[in-house]
Amino acid sequence: MDSPIEGLDGLYGPLSFLWLNRFYLYSGAAFGFGLWICLQLLLGKSPKQKHVKEFEKLPKSPAFQKEEKKQINGVKIFYGSQTGTAKRFALKLAEAVASSDLPSEATDMKDYDPEDALAEEARRSTVCAFLVSTFTDGQPPESAVWFCKWLQEAANDFRVGKHFLRGLRFTVFGLGDSAYQENYNVVGRHVDQWLWSLGAQRVLPLCRGDADPSKGSLESDFEAWKARLLLRLKALQKKEEGGKEGTKKKKSKKGEQKPQKEGGAEKTQGPPEDPFESSSEGEEKKVDPVTDVEDLGPVMRRMKKAQEEEKEAGKPREMITPVLREALTKQGYRLIGSHSGVKLCRWTKSMLRGRGGCYKHTFYGIESHRCMEATPSLACANKCVFCWRHHTNPVGTEWRWKTDDPEVIFKEAVENHLSLIRQFKGAPGVQEERLRSALFPRHCALSLVGEPILYPHINAFLRLLHHSRISSFLVTNAQFPDELRRLEPVTQLYVSVDAATKESLKRIDRPLFKDFWQRFHDSLTALAQKKQRTVYRLTLVKAWNVDELKAYADLVALGTPDFIEVKGVTYCGAGGLTLANVPWHEEVLRFAQELAAFLPDYEVASEHKHSNCLLIAHTKFKMEGAWHTWIDFDRFQDLLQTGEPFSACDYAAPTPPWATFGAPEQGFDPKETRVQRKDKAKDLSGC
Repeated sequence: MDSPIEGLDGLYGPLSFLWLNRFYLYSGAAFGFGLWICLQLLLGKSPKQKHVKEFEKLPKSPAFQKEEKKQINGVKIFYGSQTGTAKRFALKLAEAVASSDLPSEATDMKDYDPEDALAEEARRSTVCAFLVSTFTDGQPPESAVWFCKWLQEAANDFRVGKHFLRGLRFTVFGLGDSAYQENYNVVGRHVDQWLWSLGAQRVLPLCRGDADPSKGSLESDFEAWKARLLLRLKALQKKEEGGKEGTKKKKSKKGEQKPQKEGGAEKTQGPPEDPFESSSEGEEKKVDPVTDVEDLGPVMRRMKKAQEEEKEAGKPREMITPVLREALTKQGYRLIGSHSGVKLCRWTKSMLRGRGGCYKHTFYGIESHRCMEATPSLACANKCVFCWRHHTNPVGTEWRWKTDDPEVIFKEAVENHLSLIRQFKGAPGVQEERLRSALFPRHCALSLVGEPILYPHINAFLRLLHHSRISSFLVTNAQFPDELRRLEPVTQLYVSVDAATKESLKRIDRPLFKDFWQRFHDSLTALAQKKQRTVYRLTLVKAWNVDELKAYADLVALGTPDFIEVKGVTYCGAGGLTLANVPWHEEVLRFAQELAAFLPDYEVASEHKHSNCLLIAHTKFKMEGAWHTWIDFDRFQDLLQTGEPFSACDYAAPTPPWATFGAPEQGFDPKETRVQRKDKAKDLSGC
């Protein structure tokens, strides 16, 4: 039998011939392929078109067919009406949409919870139409107050994200009267802008219906807008413009006909412009008089010029200028006098609905729905990289502004806080019993923004709080040791310890004082002299301050705090931080446990996973084997009124089992209702 090697000898000749003549073979193949391409071009065909046609002939999977047909699943029509006109229009629109073989539903804004359901409309491929009127003084009608308030706060909250409503297709019809000039259709304009800023896509530009008889009629404006909307819906159904959804607006060409005004809406030749990029009223010359916080460059220059003029006049200037007042008001602040403010915490709203409290509820037992978040000073001496105010609040190393009386600040703070609480009456999900109790605030978190102890009359303000039996939680940035020493007893005193070394503190807090490190040390030393509850607040920033365990332990020995809160930084898009700097809860937990191992008299006592926060407590609060991190608030007020010295342990209360570290609840009160969201990245209940 021939061997395999001998069998290959017969192939040697042909293979050698091919190898020696490979150049001619390659040239022939290239020539043939080029000739084929030329023939295809001459015949007006392309290989790509052929493959596309062949692909179109292939049977499509059921999933693909479903996706192709799923252009619109229905139209949801929201209305906010005071006299019933918007409701009547909404019902007429619903009938017209239904006659086009599309499911439609008219919904009163007061019966709809946007926080829970609005993002779901995008996933259901629903087109949303909003018909809302403008009431007295440019306010929304009573039935739309909660809906509009939520939209405004979501649009201006960095934690929500600019793509929260991505995929939602919408249009807005505003009902107003141009006789009211600056208040003309202001609610419709705002709703349109807020939806757009949250990533929703317009299917039609904002239409401003005008009830002024000299300029037509509201009815005719609505009919014109309705006709355009029905045509647009029909086009979407036929997928004539499906490929244009979400693309960039094309640049206008020379000689293109300009849009004409007809029936309160902009009328254009041909199909409507791309809805995603068009900003409707948001792109007009006169938009909202409120300035975006991120665009305050020119504003701050004007403020500086005004401040210089006031300085020349020899008068103490106000901390809050008119322009800054507008910007802060847009962010949801209720400003008081010339340097103070209040704002509702997200957890206050959450607990009003029975959806859980903040970490202070878990760690210390506060009632989050009865907590007033405030500050008597918007100014600060630091420019921290993780500042969620984007450094728009004033800064300074001393008090040089006009000073308001503490009685005025206290009175207006409570009044404004209660005004914000009352707006939740009738809001979806709000528990009536909680709403009633929230009208009697029991706690005040002086941590809104700025440096509270910079206010010259901070002690008088604290006395007013305690006289009304409102507990005090005051936060300072450890740059004012003298003021810290003079501070009268507070329920719980916090010091922000954002770094453990001089270099990292300078890099993270960016303090204004040149002797910031000495002031930092002096403040911690002053904290050690306090008899009431004291807390170190550590904000962890990955790659910035998480590798300084021994240095942190040395600082703990300096200030001997009762508690240490370890929290992961909240990303706010400022200071050069990215999401990569935000630690996972497991990383925060590991840091807390490793830090506690360096501290012989401290242990991890509690956890609030939703806030990415853990509590390390001094073992003196572990009484008879059980943690007592909660506060007996009535006992604190009674001890304070006696005028006698007392300590932190004198008003300690037992920590419930669910709030202790290691419990399966991980800090969530079992009496509350946990709401799990489908998309955790869009969770709005955090802080």
